[in-house]
Amino acid sequence: MGDRVYRIGQAARLLGLKPHVLRFWETEFPQLAPVRTEKGQRLYTEEHLALLKTIHRLVHEEGLTLDGARRRMEQAEGLTDLKRSVAEELKSIRRLLEAGAAGGAAGVESPGQD
Repeated sequence: MGDRVYRIGQAARLLGLKPHVLRFWETEFPQLAPVRTEKGQRLYTEEHLALLKTIHRLVHEEGLTLDGARRRMEQAEGLTDLKRSVAEELKSIRRLLEAGAAGGAAGVESPGQD
């Protein structure tokens, strides 16, 4: 693990929360699963902190319930998957077009050129 990791107290301080809130959110949000040391200490990565900040914003600033925040995050993950799928499909289409343009350009005149 080369990335910076934070113990639960450090993560809680960075977010302005109590450690018990982070422990509770772990039970409510399946995507929040900090790494555990052999002694059972939770270690939060930068990715976990970003997720915690999102949960904090949804619950404390936007006023969503935990269930509402969970649903909003699941919808966002679904959109991310959709965007990724569309991007891959567009890249595939681009490769087909580029291959077609490279293969057919040698013997075909462009329209309007006499």
